[in-house]
Parts: sequence; C-alpha cells; structure tokens
Amino acid sequence: MVGIGSALTNLRDALRRPEAHVEVIDGETVPIGMLLGTLGTLLLDAGSSVTDVRSALEKTRDAAGLGDGLAIGVLPALVIVSETATGAATIVNAEGIELSFRQSARANRLVLGLERGAIALAEIPARVRSIRQGTRPPAPLPWVLGNALTSAGLAVVFRCPWWAVLVALAVGALVGVIGLLLRRFREAIAVVPFLAAFCATAVVGLVAASTGFDHVPLYAVCAPVAVFVPGALITNALLELTAADIVTGSARLMQGLIMLGFMAAGIAAGSAVTGLHVDPTSAALVGEVAGIGTDRAGWEAVPPLWASWVAVVVLATGISLVFGSGWRLTAASVVVMVTAYAVVSWLTPFSGSVVATGLAAALLFVATRVLERIVPVIPATVSFRPAFLLLVPGTVGLVAVATFDAGALATPLATFVSLCVGTKIGGLLPGLFARSAPTH
Repeated sequence: MVGIGSALTNLRDALRRPEAHVEVIDGETVPIGMLLGTLGTLLLDAGSSVTDVRSALEKTRDAAGLGDGLAIGVLPALVIVSETATGAATIVNAEGIELSFRQSARANRLVLGLERGAIALAEIPARVRSIRQGTRPPAPLPWVLGNALTSAGLAVVFRCPWWAVLVALAVGALVGVIGLLLRRFREAIAVVPFLAAFCATAVVGLVAASTGFDHVPLYAVCAPVAVFVPGALITNALLELTAADIVTGSARLMQGLIMLGFMAAGIAAGSAVTGLHVDPTSAALVGEVAGIGTDRAGWEAVPPLWASWVAVVVLATGISLVFGSGWRLTAASVVVMVTAYAVVSWLTPFSGSVVATGLAAALLFVATRVLERIVPVIPATVSFRPAFLLLVPGTVGLVAVATFDAGALATPLATFVSLCVGTKIGGLLPGLFARSAPTH
C-alpha cells in the first residue's frame, strides 16, 4: 500500500505541475511536444525513416534552446515527446497519407529553416497545414504515364530485348490503371502488389507464348511492377536496425518481406496460368548490365548500350510523374540518376557491383547535400531518392524470393548492406557543409 500511495502522490504532483515547455499561438497555449510531434508525423508521412525523423526533431529542439528538456521517441506511425522533468508525454499519430515528392521537399525545407532558427516553432502548425493541404489523389494521366515510362525505362536500362521493352511499356500503363483504381479502397491496398505482379506476369506470358519468344528476362516481368517493389522500405529497415531502432526496423523489414512474398506469389500464379518460364540468371544489378547482350536479331535483339543513358532520363521522368515532383525536382532527379548510373557503371569493373553501389550511395549523398546548400529548395533527402530507387536491388530480391534461390538471395542482401553502409558514411559528412535556410 505504501508503494501505491507514493505512486499516486507522485502522479498527483506531476499533474499539478504546469507544462514546462509551451508556445503561445493565436492566444492559446500549445505544448512544444505537440508542435514537434506534428512536425515529426509530417516527416513520417513524407517517407523518412524513424532514425532521420528523430534526428530532425532533436536538431529542431536544440535549435530552439530546449536542450535535453524534451525526450523524443519515434515509431512508424506516431511520435512521442515527453518532459524529462515530469514524465508528461505528448503523443501525435501520423495520418498515414503518403506525401508527394513536392510536399516532401517542402517538409524538408521547413526542417532546414527550424534547424537554422529562421523559422519559429510557433509557425509549425500553419506551415504543416499548408503542406498537407496540397495532398490530392494522383492525377490519372501522370500516374499511368509515369508507370509506363518507369517500366519501359527499367526494361531498357537492364537490357531487355525490344519486344520486352514494348510489352513493359504497355503493361506498366495497365499496372498503373490497376493501382489507380484499387488504391481508392483502403482494404484493397494490401493485395495491389499481388494483383499487379499477377497481371504483369500473365500478359508477358501470353505475349511470349503467342510470339514464340522463348527467352524471357527477369525485368520483362519485374519492370512493370517496380514501383510496388519495397526495395526502399527494406533498405530503410536495415538503416533503422543499424541505428539501434530495433522495433521499428524489424517491423518495416517484415512488412517489406511480406510485400515481396505477395509479389512472388503473383509471379508464381501468373507463370502457372500461362506456362511462363522466367530466366532467373537474368537478374543483374545496375553495374552488371553493360555486358548483357544477345546474338539474336529483330525484336529479340537488345537495345544498344547508348540507349540505356536515354532510358535513365526516361526512368527519372517516370518516377517524378508517379511521385508528384515539380519541374525543379524532376530536373534534379534526372541529373542525380544519370550521375548514379555513371558512377556505378564506372566503378563496377574495378570494385564489383556490390561495393560500387555503396560507394555511389556515399558520393551521391554528399553531392546532394552540396546541391542542397547551393539550392535550398531542393533538399538532399528528396533529390537523393530517385538515385536511391535506381541503386536498390529490389527486383533482384524479388526474383530470389520467387525462385527460392538461396544463391540469388545473397546478392541483394549484400547490396542492401553496402547501400546502407554507403548512406551512413555519406550521412557523416553533412556537418562539413553549412546548410542554408530557405529564403521563401
């Protein structure tokens, strides 16, 4: 009884104690924990990892002169800010609505301004509302066109024959329509990867059977569903695990593996229906595709190597359309993605594709931070993401799961780790560059 009485006394004293950290907004007292939580959930919806969100909130807290008076915890769907003196906690839930690249850029510009002290904490609610007001369902034409261009671009980059490129273009548009229709129903979101993979595999299988093309490369099937492959999710999970965010990293990793499982089941079902046999040896990373070729002619010939450079531009444009980038971010995406392709292609003969991916990630992360310093309206976390999508070997992991090939699984896992290490090393260097606060 003495212990219970002491606990009740402490709780009563804590409740009577006034809030230590507050801001007055429009005549109302708002806990700073609520402000930081609102900012954190915006970053979560923008696709940032919990490690990056916690770091951003801690920098914002320190820039406001709050020191260690507030403790910050971040989970995939909520932010917890607690008073270290009293233990009083403020919990803010994320809305769970994915933001476009343009909105993500505005969110990161807000963080830059807060860290530099150019934006006051009291401005957070109004600025977050302004950013979220731009959330709209994807426009049908850009979404479908973006999926088609992304699919065709990947098919050319990874050296598929001409017939597979044309099929990937058409199937990418079909998958875009499927995703556009089903994402309106929250209950159907979980089955979109399965249905997309099934439809893509079935169409490719029917085309291959009717035309007699017996060599079906991996990316003829995977390119149309690349937007749904959780490569970035799994890589973020590994980044969180390396940062000791065990609970979140494990949860995200399981989510990514489940999505891969759904897609692998879709590919298996589509192959069973059409009798399609995908060549598992055609799984290659970015740096390895230069040597892929064929002695076949006509529609079974492989596009010339120079076409891959054009395809990278098409790929960056398609991703920008899918994720809602403005013209500045689209231009930055093209430059960063072409640079990523060039760096990996040049380094692979010397270091191997796995190591080349990590080195490219480190170099590009630093380069995007320099770009952020010169042009604050293009944050590094946003401009780096298209290159991140190119480097992530998500589709290679997909074929490893689909074929149950333990040997094939080792390559994407090693590349995931290399990418994480490279990103971590690149993240150690931003302190060398003074980040400019946005001027508008």
